Amino acid sequence: MRWCPGSVLHLLRTVRFQLCCRRGKNRLPLWIREIWAYVRLLVQSLYFSSLTDSDVVFDSIFEPVFVTVDYVTRWFGMVFVCLVVILTSSIVVIAYLVLLPLVLNTYSPAWIAWHICYGHWNLVMIAFHYYKAAKTSPGYPPTERNNRPFVSVCKKCIMPKPARTHHCGICNRCILKMDHHCPWLNNCVGHFNHRYFFSFCLFMTLGCVYCSISGRNLFLDAYNAIETKYQTSAPPYTFKDKMFHKTIIYMWVLTSTVGVALGALTMWHAVLISRGETSIEKHINSKERQRITKCGKVYKNPFNYGRLNNWKVFFGVEKRSHWVTRVLLPSGHAPHGDGLTWDIFPVKKHLIPV
Repeated sequence: MRWCPGSVLHLLRTVRFQLCCRRGKNRLPLWIREIWAYVRLLVQSLYFSSLTDSDVVFDSIFEPVFVTVDYVTRWFGMVFVCLVVILTSSIVVIAYLVLLPLVLNTYSPAWIAWHICYGHWNLVMIAFHYYKAAKTSPGYPPTERNNRPFVSVCKKCIMPKPARTHHCGICNRCILKMDHHCPWLNNCVGHFNHRYFFSFCLFMTLGCVYCSISGRNLFLDAYNAIETKYQTSAPPYTFKDKMFHKTIIYMWVLTSTVGVALGALTMWHAVLISRGETSIEKHINSKERQRITKCGKVYKNPFNYGRLNNWKVFFGVEKRSHWVTRVLLPSGHAPHGDGLTWDIFPVKKHLIPV
């Protein structure tokens, strides 16, 4: 077989082009090649097996978005915590420097005692429960089995998962009785700090409502004073008067806004606690309830012990005095159970009637 010079030259050019392409691919940064390989894996997973459904397709397509959100939330965790501390501290400073002198000069002794006692009790409860919710570990399943029962295997940790345990993409590990990951705590809300989280939300809401109601008349006076200054030829205010009016308006707007938003969240979690559910279990139980209903049966949440008993288990109330010492006062007692095993349906021997 004879080779013409043109064919040989063409072959050499083709080989050189392929080598250049391969060399160019190898010169790509490692993170680009990793992303490209990950995208190819996601596309291949869409037709991996006959079990693929709309949920699998949705999770696969939006997995890069979820990973990005988890990364940003993890990175901004301390920023959110600092924001909570700064905003709360600003309200406390205003209360001590602006409101307290006004209360001492204008209110009766009975109202002065009420405001001082309630305000300091509310502040202590907020600070205690926020610190405990942020610093207390939510609880993690053991890395070894130890002959403990488990209901599934985590597809990301490749480790056995006890009942009510779910994987947190932000913490990158499984959480016992996981409710959600709270960026304002920079921590997951799980079995061991769920009570602290809810108590913080409850007392923060009560504190915001207290400030909003108590400062309503002051807010109206400050707002009308500023409006009068700009719309009429009234004498100018001093710097102290301006700061007083602006701090009152800032405090009332902030506490009212947070009170409404956080109050709605607190009510939502109160409903879930009454049902013996977490935020994640709410969605799981809804789907399971629909599936069971199609079969002509009634779905029952196995972790629902009854409305009152659910609150007793949640707060760790074992006798009447615990409603005061463990609910209305700061308490660091451990929750009911270890978070690894759970009683299925009401077990009265573990619930002391109060």
